[in-house]
Amino acid sequence: MAITSANRLELLQIADSVAREKMIDPDLVLQAMEESYSKAAKSKYGPELDIRANIDRKSGELQMTRVREVVEEVENMSTQMTVEEARAHLPNPEVGAFVIDELPPMDFGRIAAQSAKQVILQKVREAERDRQYEEFKDRQGEIINGLVKRTEYGNVIVDVGRGEAVCRRDQLINREMFRNGDRIRAYIKEVRSEQRGPQIFLSRTAPEFMAELFKMEVPEIYDGIIEIKAVARDPGSRAKIGVISYDNSIDPVGACVGMRGSRVQAVVNELQGEKIDIIPWNEDAPTFLVNALQPAEVSKVVLDDDAERIEVVMAEDQLSLAIGRRGQNVRLASQLTGLDIDILTEAQESERRQKEFEIRSKLFMETMNVDEVVAQLLVSEGFASLEEVAYVEIDELLVIDGFDQDTADELQARARESLDEINAKAVATAREMGVEQSLIDFEGLSPQMLVALGEDGVKSLEDFATCADWELAGGYTTVDGERHKDDGILEKHEVNLEEAQELIMTARMQLGWVTQEQLDADAAAAAAKEEGETAEEAEA
Repeated sequence: MAITSANRLELLQIADSVAREKMIDPDLVLQAMEESYSKAAKSKYGPELDIRANIDRKSGELQMTRVREVVEEVENMSTQMTVEEARAHLPNPEVGAFVIDELPPMDFGRIAAQSAKQVILQKVREAERDRQYEEFKDRQGEIINGLVKRTEYGNVIVDVGRGEAVCRRDQLINREMFRNGDRIRAYIKEVRSEQRGPQIFLSRTAPEFMAELFKMEVPEIYDGIIEIKAVARDPGSRAKIGVISYDNSIDPVGACVGMRGSRVQAVVNELQGEKIDIIPWNEDAPTFLVNALQPAEVSKVVLDDDAERIEVVMAEDQLSLAIGRRGQNVRLASQLTGLDIDILTEAQESERRQKEFEIRSKLFMETMNVDEVVAQLLVSEGFASLEEVAYVEIDELLVIDGFDQDTADELQARARESLDEINAKAVATAREMGVEQSLIDFEGLSPQMLVALGEDGVKSLEDFATCADWELAGGYTTVDGERHKDDGILEKHEVNLEEAQELIMTARMQLGWVTQEQLDADAAAAAAKEEGETAEEAEA
């Protein structure tokens, strides 16, 4: 493996040939060669030595050198020497300088040559992987065409030109089969750089794949005149897509369907006959949901913004249309709108309303000692709790037929008296649970809230201050794409996240854990960050 003058230029030619074949920088190949020669030399002279190889980029001349550092106190005799020892090699040696001795040409032998070859191959593979990752990392989110190379356990390995990609079995449309040599079109879902090389993951089931296909088929989407706002898919079966037009003269649904359905049919053919419902998008969630549930006709919708849940009421004969086969229609509508959907028939809603009416009427009869007629009148006018009756403006009671000033005053007095009794019992119960006076005196918590907190083990102001807002108000956690409800301690008392956060921060200030100045500074920093992100989005 000695380098003679006859093959020095050949060394450069080999490096250039490998670089062109692998489409990497020739200098990377030469660096790999240098490292391989260095490793081979260490196997001959000793692995503890610092031996370096350098190949001249013009002549191909190989120079092998041994490097030792000048130090005050030698810890490793193989790579270091003292200032006194260095004077034999350097005129004025200083600590930190290096003594470089040139090594004579050498024949490394067959084993060393084989080792050097492995180093070169490894470095070339690493450079090739880096090049492949750099090429594909910015193409995430694009559609790519490739040839099926092979299948492994249902996963399809795709030749994408300068590398391989994999489309996993769960990312293929049901009943879809590919053979070696078949052309495949897929969405680049993720590009990861792993130890074994860059991993390019493709998908044909991702909602984004459908959106990109429409962008290719509909020029108005590509130009930004029409925007796809939401996509929901049951791959291979059915899909819903919400679109909006920013030009009043262009119908977004018609543009996506195309002349005689040509545009949407091209997407359907690519997706193995998947039926696609194209729906006009609307900022108003209930209106958008009504459109998404077509062909079912909706009678009424009630939206709960905090819970991200919507209640839909419809006639009995529309129920099967709204739900769809195996719940497909309502499931896709839920994915499209991002809301949990409860569907009720008109009869079910009427039954539920009647039950609520009876419960509220019974509450007023028992707590205020009034007859059934008066209780039903209060419920009919929208009163749902004792607090509403006790503290509402007196004029709102006087508008009820048959209620005069004396009746209204008496009802409010009875409601307040009943509330006082209920609250006193709740405070007594909280004390029996061990709730401390510091929490009882804390402003913003009702006696019933104190009982709920005590039942959950929150019994002091310090306990309350360590709570998170979602622990009090509840919320939702998304796991594997499904939303799960997290019940809050005070959720049934209608405490929302914003109110919970304000109560917790007030408790922390009372305890001296934070100051108003710190809160103001944090709020200003958050506002500045949000403003900066908004500006970046606008520039993009």
